[in-house]
Parts: sequence; structure tokens; C-alpha cells
Amino acid sequence: MFMIFGIPGPLLFGQLLLGLINGAFYAMLSLGLAIIFGMLNIINFAHGALFMMGAFVSWMLLNYLGIGYFPALILAPLIVGVFGIVLEKTIISRLYKLDHLYGLLLTFGMALVIEGLFRNAYGSSGMPYQIPPVLQGATNLGFMYMPNYRGWVVLAALVVCLSTWAIIEKTSLGATLRAATENAPMVQAFGVDVPRLITLTYAGGVALAAFAGVLAAPIYSVNPNMGSNFINTVFAVVVIGGMGSIMGSIITGFGLGVIEGLTKVFYPQASATVVFVVMVIVLLVRPRGLFGRTA
Repeated sequence: MFMIFGIPGPLLFGQLLLGLINGAFYAMLSLGLAIIFGMLNIINFAHGALFMMGAFVSWMLLNYLGIGYFPALILAPLIVGVFGIVLEKTIISRLYKLDHLYGLLLTFGMALVIEGLFRNAYGSSGMPYQIPPVLQGATNLGFMYMPNYRGWVVLAALVVCLSTWAIIEKTSLGATLRAATENAPMVQAFGVDVPRLITLTYAGGVALAAFAGVLAAPIYSVNPNMGSNFINTVFAVVVIGGMGSIMGSIITGFGLGVIEGLTKVFYPQASATVVFVVMVIVLLVRPRGLFGRTA
């Protein structure tokens, strides 16, 4: 068995893979948060609950309707996205002209209600979601065995994150979205339905959380607390990357996942707090985050 820095190679690479997997979820969840904050100026604390809802919808599609994993990757984000449209039209839209604190408090309350409803219906113990047969097993990379499903999660997260960044930063739709956040009346004067654009933006951010939830379902047990286990770290990722920064969320999410994985190897006692230590250091040096725009 080969050693790296006195650590068995398979152990080190295994923790790196786990770090990349956690980083994939951090990146996708923080990306949705960054889109909602950057475009709508809402701190969406219900994001973890919507991540959990995506996992539950995929579980219900399988167990009640017999709809498998790959169709659920499309259907669950669409279903949760429609739920997000209802939330935005009925509740969130009332907060746009108010202080950020109101949005934070309201979405925190929404998260408690959503989690409570699922907890009352399904309990807290969690339910398994089987890995699809085509993604079962592992691949021998020479220096370690990589579970196929975990490799798929990292790849899918990278594709979704980079595609989302490209749409927002490199297309006319993304330019319209950014313009609407800067000067909505002017964009409206050009015939763009800004309220509809805002609604669809919120739904898109919510759908990203639900997509991450479907990816997470076979790895973690599907339970009402799975979103709250991630959300504090995800908010730290958004702050470190820079509030509203799309690429900042992606890079920081994957990077902090790797740092967290390595910390579990070299200093396990600090693995639960290393992300927040990094956040404190970054905010002391660069208060707007690593990729945040200057005023």
C-alpha cells in the first residue's frame, strides 16, 4: 500500500472523493442561493427545505408511480419549481421592497413549515432510495476504487453548474436578467415582462436545489432533516464566494468540499468547523467575499 504524507493513498483519495461529492452539493445549493439573491435580493433560507423536497418527490415518484431515477432528475425539479412559482407569487413577491431581514425571517419560517409537514407525514428516520442499476458498482482507477454513482454526482453537478453560469453570463437571457435587477422599469419599457422573469428566476433557483436533492437521495437517506444538515454550510459557501456571485459559488463550493475532506484526514477534530474558520478569515481580509463585486 503506497503512502502520501504518511497517509495511506486509498484513504486520502477516498476522502478527496467524499470532499468532491460534498462540494458538488455545496456548489449546486449555493448556486441556487446566489441566483435568487443576486437577481431577486432575497436571502432564501428555505433553500435546504426545497432541496429536501426534491429528494422526497423523487422517492414518491418511484414508490407511488414507479417512475425511476433518470426521469425523476427532470420531473422532480419541474414539480418543485412549480411549487416555487406558487411561493413566489403568493409570498416572496411581497418582500422585494423590504429589508433583507424580512426575507430571511419569512423563508426561515417557510423552511420550518415544509420540514414539519414532511416530518409529520413520513417521520424522521429516513427512507432508502436505491442507486439505479446502470450506476451501481465501482471503477478501478489504479490508485483507488471509485463508486460509479459518486463519480456521476460530481460530473452531473459540474455540468449543471457550468451550464447555469453560461446561461446567466453568456446569453441574451442572462443579460436581460441582470439588466432587470439593475433597472427594472427600463427593461419593462422594452417590452420585457419583468414580474414573470423574476418568478421564473426564483423557480430556476428552486429547481437547482431540487435537482441536487434527487442526486443526494441515493447517497443520504431521504429524510426531512437532510436540507437543514447542509444549509448552514451552504450559506457560508455563498458568503465566502461573494453574495450573488455565480462562479464564486461554484468554485467555492467544490473548493471547500475538498478542504473539508482533507481536514478529515489530517485533523478530523476540525472538519466540522473548517468551513466557518475559512469564512471568518475571508471576511476579515475581503468582506465582500472572494468573488464579490466591489461597490
